[in-house]
Amino acid sequence: MLYSSLPAHEKRAAFRARLASGELVRMPGAFNPLSARLIERKGFEGVYISGAVLSADLGLPDIGLTTQTEVAGRSAQIARMTDLPALVDADTGFGEPMNVARTVQALEDAGVAGLHIEDQVNPKRCGHLDGKQVVDEETALKRIRSAADARRDANLLIMARTDIRAVEGLEAAIDRAKALVDAGADAIFPEAMADLAEFEAVRQAVDVPILANMTEFGKSDLFTVDQLRDVGVNIVIWPVSLLRLAMGAAERGLDQLVSGGTLEPMLGDMQHRADLYDLIDYEGYTAFDTSVYNFEVRR
Repeated sequence: MLYSSLPAHEKRAAFRARLASGELVRMPGAFNPLSARLIERKGFEGVYISGAVLSADLGLPDIGLTTQTEVAGRSAQIARMTDLPALVDADTGFGEPMNVARTVQALEDAGVAGLHIEDQVNPKRCGHLDGKQVVDEETALKRIRSAADARRDANLLIMARTDIRAVEGLEAAIDRAKALVDAGADAIFPEAMADLAEFEAVRQAVDVPILANMTEFGKSDLFTVDQLRDVGVNIVIWPVSLLRLAMGAAERGLDQLVSGGTLEPMLGDMQHRADLYDLIDYEGYTAFDTSVYNFEVRR
């Protein structure tokens, strides 16, 4: 009932332990708190909070228009709803190194288990679009050093994302990944890898966990979990998938309403009211109310 029974520091420690074990961590993207609860119920190991999803949810493109406050607020709403560790997209850290430090502490307060900071110029753009620009190496390293120095819980995972593959090629991405690890990154997110061999090359170059982004309609093929595990990937995210599925279903429903005037033919495609009430633990809230407010008003 209400929120997660696990405090944030325990989720972070568990996340670190799972990564240290070598077990692959699957983290579908939650587009709201309720979907995070569904991800947990279906047996996944973590929840991802996508900057692209947050932007889209606000009706905005993913070009750096969201704020640190908006990201921290949504992160808190999602992280507190599940016992799973949450990994959040912190874009470029929302400014200069001191802004990065403040972002880290705000997200730590929000209860996430980890966050990633990227090396794009600010404002950034979606990692699978053309025309990206990256900052020079020293600027990228300052962001990661600031992030690592700012955290108060040593188990908060500081992940460095590099977008340089699309700009300067794989060797540049490997060189930058190594430098980011030396600067204090606990994990590496190599964005927009072309194939499995490129993921494997990054894996061999660094001794920290690496993440694979399996976003649809992007630069990377949609590899299976087993394929990614075989080349040494430690974390897999599907950042926008649930939002895309939900919006596709919503569009089909609206089309049916326009054409038929009723949604009766689509009842089989909907989550039943009983399933929704079970997911949000309606019964638990009712039992709590009954146990607390168990008095009668007599006249």
